[in-house]
Amino acid sequence: MPDLKTTIIQTELVWEGIESNLAAFDDKINAIEDDTHLIVLPEMFTTGFSMNPADLAQNMKGSSVKWLREKSRQKNADIVGSIIVTDNGKFFNRLIWAKPQGEIFTYDKRHLFRMAGEEKVYSAGRQNITVELRGWKIRPFICYDLRFPVWTRNIENRYDAAIFIANWPERRSGHWKLLLQARAVENQCYVIGVNRVGIDGNGHHYSGDSSIIDPLGNIIFHKKNATITYTVDLSYETLQNARESFPVWMDADNDLIRFK
Repeated sequence: MPDLKTTIIQTELVWEGIESNLAAFDDKINAIEDDTHLIVLPEMFTTGFSMNPADLAQNMKGSSVKWLREKSRQKNADIVGSIIVTDNGKFFNRLIWAKPQGEIFTYDKRHLFRMAGEEKVYSAGRQNITVELRGWKIRPFICYDLRFPVWTRNIENRYDAAIFIANWPERRSGHWKLLLQARAVENQCYVIGVNRVGIDGNGHHYSGDSSIIDPLGNIIFHKKNATITYTVDLSYETLQNARESFPVWMDADNDLIRFK
């Protein structure tokens, strides 16, 4: 299986400024010189973590989805990020996965952050997705999902890498870093965590701490309090060696078991 070149973009976001954020990410993606297979953007990358979907939501034919499709085609790379979407009279914090040929996959955030009232304005998703890229199986999640290991559990190696995109505040950055490593170790997979930096419209500070972690829990990359675009090769050989030399996954509880 070939290695997977993955690019993460950690940056500030213009509060509720869809077109400004699209323009900024346009420049950052255009500036990527290395060939890459996958580009990962933060949660709600066009607006910041806003509870104002009535004014900001777009449908699946809106400018944000069109932009993702076009940038994916231009760079010949898959691009992932979440936006505020309206669909059938409901609002969703929806991850959009765009492929160069125009195909779109979507994942609606399952765990809505009640401490910010997210569950009052957005509807929760009900299904995971797994997307294939160059033979890799990748499962994306959004921010608060990181705290829920049952939802993110990798049964029988159904995925090779997990993506967590976020607007995760600095005051809980210790949890973010700890849980990213935990998800990598317990699921014996790569974990890609992409967060934002800066201050949002509610005065919350974000330190980024975007990280890439291998299946043994080793931190391949980590960056705090900086705007960065970083590309790394994920090694399939490393993944296979980790699973074969220490096959914890073979003794995992399967998804049919329920504990009381």
